[in-house]
Amino acid sequence: MTSQPDPGEAIGGLLGEIAGQLGQPVPAHLQAALRAVPRHLFLPPTLWLRDGNGGHEPCDRETTPDRWWRAAYRDAPLVTQFVESPDGHRAPSSSASMPSVVVRMLMALNTRPGQAVLEIGTGTGFNAALLSFLCGAEHVTTLDVDPELTRRAQQALKASGQQPDVVCADGASGWLPNAPYDRIIATCAVRTVPLPWLEQTVTDGLLVIPWDTPWCNFGTLVATKQANGTAEGTLAPYGTFMLMRAQQVEAELRGAIPHEGQEEPERSMTEVSPWAVAGNDLDAQMYIGLRVPGAWHVWDTEVDEVHTRLWLADGRTSSWACVDYDGQQTATFSVAQYGARKLWDEVTGAYEEYVAAGRPGVRRHRLRLIPDGRSTRLEVSVPA
Repeated sequence: MTSQPDPGEAIGGLLGEIAGQLGQPVPAHLQAALRAVPRHLFLPPTLWLRDGNGGHEPCDRETTPDRWWRAAYRDAPLVTQFVESPDGHRAPSSSASMPSVVVRMLMALNTRPGQAVLEIGTGTGFNAALLSFLCGAEHVTTLDVDPELTRRAQQALKASGQQPDVVCADGASGWLPNAPYDRIIATCAVRTVPLPWLEQTVTDGLLVIPWDTPWCNFGTLVATKQANGTAEGTLAPYGTFMLMRAQQVEAELRGAIPHEGQEEPERSMTEVSPWAVAGNDLDAQMYIGLRVPGAWHVWDTEVDEVHTRLWLADGRTSSWACVDYDGQQTATFSVAQYGARKLWDEVTGAYEEYVAAGRPGVRRHRLRLIPDGRSTRLEVSVPA
């Protein structure tokens, strides 16, 4: 029988991994929080780990305890829950965030004891426990729309000795009973910042929010509430989170892609490589995502006609495009476009702007959130 590892030793190893990611030691107050709030208390008996083939495999605490403990104290995200759609497709619906990203976000949040904090997305409850240690549990409110996650988080929080106000509610509305807040942090990504989050934040308060566009799920907004009701900030180059349920798109991307022969597209050639706009350059992807709203992309290597195809689509307008690589030469690529939007033209236009601007990194983007009716409007700039 395997004995339970020493949590103190395990946390020491985790702090070393996080420091390696940060390029500096974890700040002392966050080290204290991580030591006071053992991560394993917030993890379910079965974790889902990456299987190396794009999927996940179960890791059970009862049958493989050593592996489970190693996973609990590694600097890696852990899927903790799946949901199954009516068509039988299973997808992650909750996870324990990568600890180094948790630390980065808490560093950006810059809390002080006694500050009122609202967390959107309780998940396992681990982040809420850290916030409670840092600010005092009586000052922390955490929301989750999933009643089962909320129940389990409450149990884990009680076991850890931290008991913030845990509420089962749609985070898109914030939580007015405990407002206003000095800090709001989300553990889910958004494409539009809900207006209540702005309205429930005090002037000069901070919002730390993972950002998402249909083109690129990457980056975290760190914004300061202004006296005029807007918020201004920049993007940080970390954070890939599940999209907030209230903003999840119902249709799959492939629902917007036509069947062969269904429509006759416009055809042309391009010298812009599809990998330049949808490859490993996350700075380029972020630039495009912020400037070509509603556009998705997906790679297809199973198409019969060509070696590799990049699909682009906007389901709202039934517009689509595809860019084909023939498997031989990379100087030019064939393009087909259909619909009210010429998506490839929009994407390559944004990419050319990105190159002309000196290939700005994610941090160069300045975002301004403006109240607009019942929602918020986004203005984006890249200062010289």
